Amino acid sequence: LSFFISPTKSTMEYPALRRSPRALLRDFAVFVGILFLLAAVIHYDTKVQSGVVQPSSAKFASFSRQKGSFALGAKGLIKPTRCDAQVSSMAVETGIDLKEYLTSKKQNVDLALDASIQSNCKETDKICEAMRYSLLAGGKRIRPILTIAACEMVGGTEQDCMAAAIATEMIHTMSLIHDDLPSMDNDDLRRGMPTSHVKYGEDVAILAGDALLSESFAHVAKQTPKSVPADRIVEVIRILGDSVGPVGLAGGQIMDLECEGKQGVKQEDLVWIHRHKTGALLRAAVASGATIGGASDSEVDACIKYAESIGLAFQVADDILDVTQSAEVLGKTAGKDEATDKTTYVKLLGLEGARAEAQRLAGEAIKALEPFGEKAGTLKALAGYIVNRNQ
Repeated sequence: LSFFISPTKSTMEYPALRRSPRALLRDFAVFVGILFLLAAVIHYDTKVQSGVVQPSSAKFASFSRQKGSFALGAKGLIKPTRCDAQVSSMAVETGIDLKEYLTSKKQNVDLALDASIQSNCKETDKICEAMRYSLLAGGKRIRPILTIAACEMVGGTEQDCMAAAIATEMIHTMSLIHDDLPSMDNDDLRRGMPTSHVKYGEDVAILAGDALLSESFAHVAKQTPKSVPADRIVEVIRILGDSVGPVGLAGGQIMDLECEGKQGVKQEDLVWIHRHKTGALLRAAVASGATIGGASDSEVDACIKYAESIGLAFQVADDILDVTQSAEVLGKTAGKDEATDKTTYVKLLGLEGARAEAQRLAGEAIKALEPFGEKAGTLKALAGYIVNRNQ
């Protein structure tokens, strides 16, 4: 640069610059190229360290049939990443484009959710607004997508089970509204937005949750296509009802509250809590889809075994994320479990132990789907996604 500004002065001060302009231009181009290369390497390394991308050696997960475990990377659970890198190798092995599947199904679910709650008179505007506020606040829509995937696996269609899928999301949203109440977890942030009781008041939040719960059953009864046999619809309503009762969400939440700050809580206590809390609705989601699709009793049982394992794996992943991610990434208060002295898998097993448990549970889930062969590709890929998500 000095040469081009003042050639005479530069060649006097720096003898090495006494070269032809063409040679200097060539050297300058090489120098700029090296700078760009260094910048690219630094940029990539920064993204690897921050978890945005993964090095190729750890990008994909692998299922070890010898050990019966789902190994997410060479050193255990892969560091949480963005959606592009969250798809496990199960999607590759089965030919499933999981990212495309999740995107497509989420769009369809969101459209159906938007249509599911509408106010038909001014007197119901407020309650419907509160219901829609939480129901449409975003989220991964894992439960309705599991319902659809299970139904499709046994020969049903998305249209057949969409009402049941929407019902599972209504129940899930109810549970979030109630969990966030001051008398429960007392949280003011959910999916990056003020929680229902913060925005509308505790009274309206409770009623919005109650309305979503009751509407979920009515939605299955009214919106399931008439081509689906009535006995399947009744069975789905029973499955959903069981998921929120004393051996479901309510019972699990009671135990969860009782174990806060309690000494001597064991892993079997934690398993019971989350089989009847987080796991109950995931189990209902998968079983509902399989039932609507016409699965046999033995096929439904296999789906339930799968769902019980991913239900626990989902909670283990949640416990890990609570101590490894920020509130901005999670969309809810981070570090809340530790602040309330809640018993978690990380607290009982340590971070690495919790990661190992997530791998084991995902492996169990995949093994349960063996009777379905290649038809279970999507559910297998979803098992990897559940333990490898970043929020």
